[in-house]
Amino acid sequence: MQKDKRQDIILEILQLDGKVATQNLADKLLVSEDTIRRDLNEMAQKGLLSKVHGGAISSIQKLYYYNDNVVKDQEEKNTIAKKACSLLHDGMTLIISDGTTNLAFARNIPKELKATVFTYCLPIAMELTEHPGIEIIFLGGKIEKKSMVSLGNEVVDKCANIHVDMCFLGTGSIGHKEGITEGSYEVSLIKRAIVEASDRVVSLATSNKLGLRQPYNICKPSQISYLITELSAVNPELQPFKKAGIPLL
Repeated sequence: MQKDKRQDIILEILQLDGKVATQNLADKLLVSEDTIRRDLNEMAQKGLLSKVHGGAISSIQKLYYYNDNVVKDQEEKNTIAKKACSLLHDGMTLIISDGTTNLAFARNIPKELKATVFTYCLPIAMELTEHPGIEIIFLGGKIEKKSMVSLGNEVVDKCANIHVDMCFLGTGSIGHKEGITEGSYEVSLIKRAIVEASDRVVSLATSNKLGLRQPYNICKPSQISYLITELSAVNPELQPFKKAGIPLL
């Protein structure tokens, strides 16, 4: 197959899937991985795509792409995500907050799920565009370019006008006495509004967030429906939370 034709096919796959893997392309196009890497490098130089580890993404997707290699504790966050997915069922309405743990959760949501998801996090909203059964409602406001989240009173006001079955909070800190706390005043306002809008509150937290406290309160332990970490529910680190009446997954 000629190079031009091969690269046209790569672009077609990118338009459909948003990303491509070097090995999969080599298998599909019956060429070596080195040939595919040369194609991707050439296409990246032309601005047709963006190279990432193991393949490429569309140039549009680079606006929200999080490289797995720079996300800390990826294995732990995937464990948390899979546990969180056990709470999902068709017909639910959800709010998903920002954070790389919640991004891992979004990536693990079953493709066949039928649900409505509100979020103010652009990477999560874009990730969910690959789920045909999910209606995505972006809680828009001013976009913070570094974090790619929407902050401000507009988001808080929109949260005040919705009601959902469950929210999934990326958690800055959580203590068995203090509950969930955050370090950012603006984010704390949004997360408080999210808690008020939700029937059930799910805290997604890697174990290094346990026992810590930050300046701004989000919710009390009694308001937390589930605490999900990468640890087993019988792990000694989690027993103070269990004694505080917080259900563990």
